[in-house]
Amino acid sequence: MKNINKNYYIETWGCQMNEEDSEKLSGMLLNLGYSKTEEKTKAEIIIFNTCCVRENAELKFYGSLGALKRLKKEKPELIIAICGCMMQQEGMAQKLIKTYPFVDIIFGTHNSHMFPEYLNRVRQEAKTVIEIFNKEDGIIEGLPIDRESSIKAFVTIMYGCNNFCTYCIVPYVRGRERSRKPEDIQKEIEDLVKKGYKEITLLGQNVNSYGKDLEPKINFGELLREVNKIDGIERIRFMTSHPKDLTEDVIFAIKECEKVCEQIHLPVQAGSSNLLKRMNRHYTREQYLDTMQKVKKEVPNISISTDIIIGFPGETEEDFLEILSLVKEVEFDLAFTYIYSKRKGTPADEMEDQIPDDVKHSRFNRLLEVVNEGCAKKNKEYEGRVCEVLVEGPSKNDITKLMGRTRSGKLVNFEGNLELIGKLIDVTIIKAHSFSLIGEIK
Repeated sequence: MKNINKNYYIETWGCQMNEEDSEKLSGMLLNLGYSKTEEKTKAEIIIFNTCCVRENAELKFYGSLGALKRLKKEKPELIIAICGCMMQQEGMAQKLIKTYPFVDIIFGTHNSHMFPEYLNRVRQEAKTVIEIFNKEDGIIEGLPIDRESSIKAFVTIMYGCNNFCTYCIVPYVRGRERSRKPEDIQKEIEDLVKKGYKEITLLGQNVNSYGKDLEPKINFGELLREVNKIDGIERIRFMTSHPKDLTEDVIFAIKECEKVCEQIHLPVQAGSSNLLKRMNRHYTREQYLDTMQKVKKEVPNISISTDIIIGFPGETEEDFLEILSLVKEVEFDLAFTYIYSKRKGTPADEMEDQIPDDVKHSRFNRLLEVVNEGCAKKNKEYEGRVCEVLVEGPSKNDITKLMGRTRSGKLVNFEGNLELIGKLIDVTIIKAHSFSLIGEIK
């Protein structure tokens, strides 16, 4: 019988890397005999895994943490732990504990594997534990992991980033690039296959840099081909790719490997060479468009998504119009759009020519119109097609229906039996919405 006094709750902000970190923390707690709960009031341990890439995530975190003050007062035995990228920022842990003295454990991205030890110290000594490793220390293999899905899984292939884009805090909080050994990656995927997983997403801040630090040398294209040979895995995805490092070898791996899905996320961030230089992206508008032409030539049916930042310091109306024209020219299937927010410790934070908020929001809304129109147009092309869909579970919007994704990553809702979950089926697309498709089982 479940012990209701040994429950834990985890809330995660940020990217897929953070999501996988939380899955590992969950795995550690399950190994310690705890059970997961979706209700904070029923938890003995609450973990907030933070993100510092965008201001919105930080604001949500502060709001959620402040709300725990009353719960901690009602349940003094409650342990509150804070981790993730925000904690790696200089002085953040001290600021946090001063403002929120009811927090029990604070740790960073480089030492999350030590959480069970910190938990034990708090239990034994009844003292606050604050440990932030300032530098990455290799890669810890074999950590337990409690995956959110039983069908598809994230597999991290590398950690950190060496690019130092002027707006981005990631290299400072995630450290330098470190690649996992290919044999460790393959073993993890083989273990997933034994558990019935059908799809994996290879993760890294810049997967195209994979293997540069390894001996013997191996590049990302070669890794894709090796993973493609693993029996039992049905689909392979990857993210994120940096445009400056996307080689023909990777493009041809997408084209030639039957398990690698026809989908790529290639963040452009800005539309003008002027802004791209200020962002320290190491490619021009023309080079990005040339890369897109190569991708589309070799993989004509590929789905392309991107990230776009609006309101970066120095952005002129001309710069903004260039992103609009680039969006129309590339015809993205999906674009994640963001309003630039200053991140302390980054070069862009100190730049002059910061864009007024009203201008940012006006341009953002104008961009959104173009992006949504383009996404709807691309989805419309799917009407009448028969697509292979991996059935993931009940639809989030209508639990009487099922949902799954095409190889190109399109979300499809359709009627079907729950027994289909985890299977690959053919679905005829009968109607397209801006961000999803409606289908019928063939």
